[in-house]
Amino acid sequence: MRKRIDQIDRFRQNPHEVQIETFRNLLDTAKNTEWGKRYGFEEIKSWETFKERVPVSSYEQLFPEIDRMMKGEQNILWPTKITWFAKSSGTTNARSKFIPVSKASLEDCHYKGGKDMLAIYVNNRPDTKLFTGKGLSIGGSFQVNEKNPNSFYGDVSAVIMQNLPFWAEYIRAPKLKTALMDKWEEKIERIAEETISENITSLAGVPTWTYVLLQRIMEKTGKTIPEVWPNLELFGHGAVAFGPYRELFKAIIPTAKMNYLELYNASEGFFGIQDQPDSEDLLLMLDYGVFYEFIPAGHFDDENPITIPLSEVEIGKNYAMVISTNGGLWRYKIGDTVKFTSTDPYRFRISGRTKHYINAFGEEVIIENAEAALTEACKQTGAKLSNFTAAPVYFQSQKQGGHEWIIEFNQNPDNLSRFCAILDAKLREINSDYDAKRYQDIALVAPKVHVAPPGTFVEWLRRKNKLGGQNKVPRLSNTREYLEELLVICQETHHAS
Repeated sequence: MRKRIDQIDRFRQNPHEVQIETFRNLLDTAKNTEWGKRYGFEEIKSWETFKERVPVSSYEQLFPEIDRMMKGEQNILWPTKITWFAKSSGTTNARSKFIPVSKASLEDCHYKGGKDMLAIYVNNRPDTKLFTGKGLSIGGSFQVNEKNPNSFYGDVSAVIMQNLPFWAEYIRAPKLKTALMDKWEEKIERIAEETISENITSLAGVPTWTYVLLQRIMEKTGKTIPEVWPNLELFGHGAVAFGPYRELFKAIIPTAKMNYLELYNASEGFFGIQDQPDSEDLLLMLDYGVFYEFIPAGHFDDENPITIPLSEVEIGKNYAMVISTNGGLWRYKIGDTVKFTSTDPYRFRISGRTKHYINAFGEEVIIENAEAALTEACKQTGAKLSNFTAAPVYFQSQKQGGHEWIIEFNQNPDNLSRFCAILDAKLREINSDYDAKRYQDIALVAPKVHVAPPGTFVEWLRRKNKLGGQNKVPRLSNTREYLEELLVICQETHHAS
C-alpha cells in the first residue's frame, strides 16, 4: 500500500504527463480494432487530431457496436475478448445500458479503485483495525446474456464480485451466493442473518440500500449497530450523494470512530476517491486507463460539443465528463457533471447529471443545488431524508410555474411549512437563476412538497423491476413522468390506509 501511495503521488504531481501516457496506451492497444481502423488510431499522434477524427458519442450512438459485442462479436471497440457487461439502471432514460467490461477495465480500473480506497484510508489512518475483520458489501445480481449464452451481464457490483479472486471470500461478507441474489427483499434478510455474528469492520455500497440493511439488523437484534459490530469503522459509499443521508447514518451509528469515504464508481469505470479526511472533495484518479475530456456548461446538448482537456479546466465551473477507456468506450458522454475544487492536484465534486436537472423556466437547478438545499432544510427542522424527486409544474392559464417535490422521510420535519421555506430560501441563495425566477413569484411560485408514505420509492422501483443494486429514482427531471407515477402510489397508499 505504501508503494501505491507513491504512485498516486506521481499522478498528483504530474497529472498531464500521466494522462498523455494513458492516451497513447489506449490508442496503441486499440489501433487494430474495428473502431481503431475506422478512425485511424495508428496515425493519431495528438489529442487535437483525436478530437477532430473521433466523434463524441452517447450510449445511444455507441449502442450498435455494443449490441454486436453482446451477440458475441469481438475486436470491435476493444481488442481483448469481452464476456461481461455492466448493466446500468439507465438513469438518463427508461432503457437499461450495457457497458462492456474488459479484463483491463476490471483489473486496472474497478479493482484498482477498490484497492486504492483502502490504501488511501490506511495512509490517512495508520492506526486502523480495518483488517482485523471483514468487509460487508451489498451488490446486485447478474445473469446469462440471452443474446449470447457465453457472456453475462449484471450490476457492476455483481460483475466485480463474481470475478474476485478466491481469497477475497475470506475477507468479505456475506457469502457470494447471497450477495448475488436477485430477490432484493430476501437478499436483505439473508445478508442480515449471515452477518450479524461476523466481525464486520467496514461497509461498502449505495447509501439507500445499506441503510435499509442496517435498519433490518437493528430490528432483528434489538441492538444498535455499534453493539452488533463494535469494530465497525468505515463506510465506503457511492452512486448517490451522501449529504442527505449523513444524519441518518450518524443516528444509527453514533460513534466517533466511524468514518465515511465517498467514491465515484460507475458502470463505466472508477473515477474518484475522497483522499482527505477533512474534505468531501474527490481526487481524480488519473492512472486507471481512463483519458478525460470535458464539455463546458452551455454545450452539453450540442450535436458536436466542444471539449477541453484536463489541463484547461477551471475551478468552480460546471463540466460534463467525456471518457475514453480501457473497456472500449471512446469519447463517451457518461452523463455526469463535475466541478473542480482544485487543479493541484485535481480534486472535484459531482454536481449532477447532464440530463437530470430542472430547467423548465431558465432556472437551471441541478442535483447539487437540490441536495444542498435539502440538507439545509433537514438540518434546521430535525428531518431525516430517505428519498426524493422533483419536477416542474408548468405554466397554465392564470397560473405561474413552480417546482413540485415528493419527499420520503425517515423522520418528518418538525414543521413542514418551515421545511419548504428553508428549501426555497437555500435554493435562492445558491442558484441566482432560480432566485431571479422566484422574484415576487413572477415566474416561479414557492415549491410544493408532498410527504410520501414510507416505502413509496421502493414500491416505484419494484413496479419498474429495478429493485436493488444501484438502481435509483431520478432526483430531478424536466418532465413530470416520474413524479406523476409516484403521486399515484402515494394516493393508493393513502386510500388503502
